[in-house]
Amino acid sequence: MPPSAKPPAAPTLLRPQATVMLSRVAHSLYWMSRYIERAENVARLLDVNLQFLADFQDVTKPDENAWSSLVLSSGQAELFGKYYETADSRTVTEFLSFDLRNPDSILACVYAARENARMIRDQISLEMWETINELYLLLKAQNTAAVWAAGPQEFFAKINRASHLYQGLTASTYSRSEGWEFIEFGKYLERADKTTRILDVKYHILLPSATDVGGALDTAQWQAVLRSASALEAYRRYHVREILAWKAAEFLIFSDSFPRSLHFCVGQVDDFLRRILGESGSRPRSPAARASRRLLADLQSLTITDVLNQGLHEFLIDVQSTLAAISDEVAAATMFYPAESLLEDQQQQQQQARATGEGPSRENPTYRGAGMPRPR
Repeated sequence: MPPSAKPPAAPTLLRPQATVMLSRVAHSLYWMSRYIERAENVARLLDVNLQFLADFQDVTKPDENAWSSLVLSSGQAELFGKYYETADSRTVTEFLSFDLRNPDSILACVYAARENARMIRDQISLEMWETINELYLLLKAQNTAAVWAAGPQEFFAKINRASHLYQGLTASTYSRSEGWEFIEFGKYLERADKTTRILDVKYHILLPSATDVGGALDTAQWQAVLRSASALEAYRRYHVREILAWKAAEFLIFSDSFPRSLHFCVGQVDDFLRRILGESGSRPRSPAARASRRLLADLQSLTITDVLNQGLHEFLIDVQSTLAAISDEVAAATMFYPAESLLEDQQQQQQQARATGEGPSRENPTYRGAGMPRPR
């Protein structure tokens, strides 16, 4: 190069995609991810409860305590009591699987995920869309009677496999952009919430009496709790011997390597939250980032003895409240604006009108399937 020649100027970098993402796109990605995760968790809870009851009694007989615990874990006990008189295998399976009057049923969650995916079809990969659509068509063709006739375990296994396929395809085909951050943030926030609910149900509902603590029934129930979080094999790698209540609770709360533990999920929530809100400094600026950092610090410093002394139920309720507050603030700060919300409401009403003619016979025309935040 001649001495007087100047090196070529560096090319002007394009603006990162994160700075131009529409809030409506972020909203749909976030809720699409949360609803798929929620559908999988509900299916897993139903499947494990069926297997647990099959080991100890006839699953077709009414068991108000065992089946009502699942309704309580979903946070929809009041809604269930409005439409059903008793909690048994058929009514709870219908309510949690196919009843669109329940916004947390599997079908309602998958329908909401599909609506969100449809609205941002050009923002996600073909493989992601096909997986969600195929799962929706599978559920649309089923009902409670058909599920029980063919075997409910296989039905719930198909839902879990479809969710895992969706998550794997998302990891393999979606660019690591700001959209990815909203997808992962929603997934881990939903997963953390469901882990707390699984633990809370066991601690306060499933145990018939204090005399059963440490007995065969108690051990089987804690084993069912671990299976509900797909944690049984991982737990046994750490604790080879018997399943103890405090060890199982400690594993699901404090494990820093199991991907469904509360500690691991909150760590991921904190990481993606800081990316979304641009929290690059060591001291959080926003209330959501401060709440996330405090929760993560508690999970890193507390022990299971501290939690049990405080009260497991109280601890889990506090965690759920913190996660809900984080979700609300992130939604308000990054996903919603008054004009967009009004337009979105109108679009959802039009979508519901169209869905009434093509959806299942249980379709509720007042259900807001596009995934607007709802009180839990």
